[in-house]
Amino acid sequence: MLTTIFYGLLTILASLATALAGLMLAQRLIPLTVRQTHNATTGTIYAALYVMFGVSVGFSLFLVWQQFNTARQITQNEAASVQRLYRLAQRFPEPERDRVQDKAVSYARGVVEEEWPSMRRGVASQQVGRLLEELRRVVQEFEPHTAAAQGALYAEALAELDELEESRQYRLLAVSEGIPYILWVVLVVGGVLTISFTYLFGMESVRLHAVAVGG
Repeated sequence: MLTTIFYGLLTILASLATALAGLMLAQRLIPLTVRQTHNATTGTIYAALYVMFGVSVGFSLFLVWQQFNTARQITQNEAASVQRLYRLAQRFPEPERDRVQDKAVSYARGVVEEEWPSMRRGVASQQVGRLLEELRRVVQEFEPHTAAAQGALYAEALAELDELEESRQYRLLAVSEGIPYILWVVLVVGGVLTISFTYLFGMESVRLHAVAVGG
């Protein structure tokens, strides 16, 4: 969180400094009288630009929020699958019960302590992948002695394990998702154009113009 805040503030300050430097250059290149003469036309074009840019930003926020909710739901489903598998193992005979429960706990701990940090770098944890394989192996090694009760329990445990693996794959897939490249282009170009057009307004006060551009 602190790293995100630091880079966020750094990006804002760099953007602000660049925008004000561009304003100083524009004021030197374009005389004030010329800019004042075209204030009305500049204002009309600027209004259209910032409306289009606002729509693009709004769509981007909606997309990011939707992806966040999807990732959160996937993670909740994965956690619920581990919990249900742990509870199903309580009905297993010894020693399969302890083995399945131990592997389920190890997998949950590995996801939280190892895979989540590695997901920040956009990679999956091979150790967690091996833990999931071991969990499947110990479940599959369980041999039902009765066709009715234990057979149904075995089938339910395998189905829960399939859902757990599916949730993990979706979670890892969510790491690689983000704002599409073309939308980044629209945001950057739209932001540059919107800020650039503020340079064309003719204001007597240089400080007031700088405050407007900075805002």
